[in-house]
Amino acid sequence: MTDLDPASSDPGLTLVTGATGFVGAAVARALVRAGRRIRLIHRAQSDLSNLRDVPGERVVADLTDPASLAAAVAGCTRLFHVAADYRLWVPDIAMMRRTNIDGSVALLKAAHAAGVKRMVYTSSVAALGLAQGREPANEGTANRPEDHIGPYKRSKYDAEIAVRALAQAGLDIVIVNPSAPVGPGDIKPTPTGRMVLDAARGLMPAYVETGMNIVHVDDVAAGHLRAEQHGRTGESYILGGENLMLSEIGQMIAKLAGRSPPRIKLPIAPLVPIARVMEGWARLTGHPPMMTRDMLAMARHLMWYDSTKAVRELGYAPRPAQRAFEDALVDFCTRGLLSDIAFHPQAA
Repeated sequence: MTDLDPASSDPGLTLVTGATGFVGAAVARALVRAGRRIRLIHRAQSDLSNLRDVPGERVVADLTDPASLAAAVAGCTRLFHVAADYRLWVPDIAMMRRTNIDGSVALLKAAHAAGVKRMVYTSSVAALGLAQGREPANEGTANRPEDHIGPYKRSKYDAEIAVRALAQAGLDIVIVNPSAPVGPGDIKPTPTGRMVLDAARGLMPAYVETGMNIVHVDDVAAGHLRAEQHGRTGESYILGGENLMLSEIGQMIAKLAGRSPPRIKLPIAPLVPIARVMEGWARLTGHPPMMTRDMLAMARHLMWYDSTKAVRELGYAPRPAQRAFEDALVDFCTRGLLSDIAFHPQAA
């Protein structure tokens, strides 16, 4: 185990990929609060609004352009590789795989060649196996091919295998597996953030029952730093929060927003042909569908996870899901996305 306490020594320049995104920006802010000097990678076309108040160097690079990565890692001693193509529907699966798998391997190899001493790779619970019944999965749960539904999950599974191989070959890499982060800074928003926003707007009158693990994005960021400081090379750590049913999530958000909770529970089977039509229309228009067959297939499983290993080995300490929803709604209100609801920033 490597202990890299930023409070006791200067760990040098730290590189963060994906810092314009939801989790990456939270990691960057956590590093700044810890007094770290950081360099942030972003693509030329990235929305930089999440970095408005984050000091640090900026470097334009792209995971699909290996030649751009050498300059990005030069002079760095630590790396947080958070960037990923996170979409539940993509018209070009090959591009997602080039980013999530090939790009990750190229970056980690370039960092190692440049003398980066420790790397934290942001995987996902999507790369892990699913437990049976209502038991939450952990890092040791059997991982079967059928657990990885859809191109995103499969790409993260294959990427984690590739990253583990690099760690076995001698690279000092720790893997973290966040669940479904919620909180401030979800500017796109992510699929989970869109669900929170729709529920708060009263646009989720019906639901397909399933289970999710909700975690505050700032707890995920803190877990990244904990993994860098205390994680064991080649090991993975689930950074999760609270296991909830989707009906409970809808009720919690509706109460905070002063809305009526969703009451209609939809069966999955009749929705499959509707999802097929939505996918076809998406391919014609280029706009992501509201529902896909992969989403419905995922809903048949409880996406519940156990963070005991991270709590025990890293000192990870996630807060209740309600705090994540409160902070997300404050942020959506501040950005003018929820101006018509009863929830206001001072309410939290």
